Amino acid sequence: MPKKPEKPTSSKSVPKKSPAKPNRSAADAEAAASALRCYNIPDYRLEHPEFSIATERDSTTGETRYSVEGDLSADAPPIRDSKYLSREQCIEIYRWMLLNRKMEAVLESLYKQSKVVGGVYFGLGQEGCSCASACALQKDDWMGPMIRNQGALLVRGFSPADIMRQYMAKADSPTFGRDASSHFGDIRERNVSAPISMLGELIGIMAGVCLGARLQGRNIAGLTYIGDGGQSTGVTYESLNFAAVQKLGVVLIVENNLWGYSTPSDMQFRVKDLAERSIAYGIPGVIVDGTDPCQVYDATHEACERARRGEGPTLIEAKMMRMKGHAIHDAAQYVPRPLFEYWQKRDPIARFENYLVHVKKWLTRESHDKLVSEVDAFLEQERAAAEASPMPTPEEDRKHQGVYCSPECHEIKPKYGTVEFETAKTLAKSDTNEGAVHLK
Repeated sequence: MPKKPEKPTSSKSVPKKSPAKPNRSAADAEAAASALRCYNIPDYRLEHPEFSIATERDSTTGETRYSVEGDLSADAPPIRDSKYLSREQCIEIYRWMLLNRKMEAVLESLYKQSKVVGGVYFGLGQEGCSCASACALQKDDWMGPMIRNQGALLVRGFSPADIMRQYMAKADSPTFGRDASSHFGDIRERNVSAPISMLGELIGIMAGVCLGARLQGRNIAGLTYIGDGGQSTGVTYESLNFAAVQKLGVVLIVENNLWGYSTPSDMQFRVKDLAERSIAYGIPGVIVDGTDPCQVYDATHEACERARRGEGPTLIEAKMMRMKGHAIHDAAQYVPRPLFEYWQKRDPIARFENYLVHVKKWLTRESHDKLVSEVDAFLEQERAAAEASPMPTPEEDRKHQGVYCSPECHEIKPKYGTVEFETAKTLAKSDTNEGAVHLK
């Protein structure tokens, strides 16, 4: 029997030992993992509460109610220092927040005196989000507020008396008494589109405004808001997708206040954070504490800067709690009390006051109290002026019967510049060239 040749010792000639092959299922899992795309959503919050809403049935009464599960014992987090706001700007935002809350208290008082025609909608607990986000806009930018963004309307130039007159349907209200709610805007001076009750429609409006500005040679920011319930509508997807594809400067703040009317957000969507939906649109998303005005301002400021550079839309999820019912007629008895108590400790105005007076020491106690007194005195003047306004007469009301603008209403002019279109000659030449390319 011939002797077997000895194995070479040279590493060059020695065939390398093949790594052990993984079994089939492990190989498939590895391949699948390498194909997965992973994304990170920036989250600027200083706390990450973990609780959920469950449904339970009372065995005695047979009634169904909500309960909250999780740890609600944590103290409120501190306010995060802003990267952009100065001392004066912080105090100014605080003043807007005070005016927002106190004005809504006056509206509630007017309602209970039967001076309001219709309902009243509140933004209690959301003042920091409304006011700080609106402060990030510049003069040429636009805003499409929702019913809880009355603080944003104040920042944009409407007076408390304007809003009170509107709710009381006075003749000199923004809609001349034709609408007894918050559906008003100003497309001439303040660049504010009126709120639309069909949720999600304002995103398309802001996309159109941004597209119109681009046709006039300018990129602007178009800030608008949607709730955690409203972001589920089809028009929200269609409009934001269009804005993403066209790189329009829409800045969408999803005000996740945990309740879509009486439906808890846990029963409204499956994702953990609504900012995750920005991944599907291919746009940046960010999470902020909606009760921290510094976080809201910084995120909105950066989103607006992107918009003005022509880099497209941004989705900001602001997490907070709606501290009243859907409107004044809704006592919100379906909300578990421990949830109210948890978010009361995160009151945006109380926390910002503590930040300005005790943490930063930008306000003394005396200067703070003087600021509050000035806001109270100003609101009293505004209330008196609004109550003294007349109701519309039949003769005056006849002048405002049209739902839509008619040609004789006012002239529509380009706001930023001349709109430039391709000429027929250019288009014909382009079509010819395109056809030739296809034929090749």
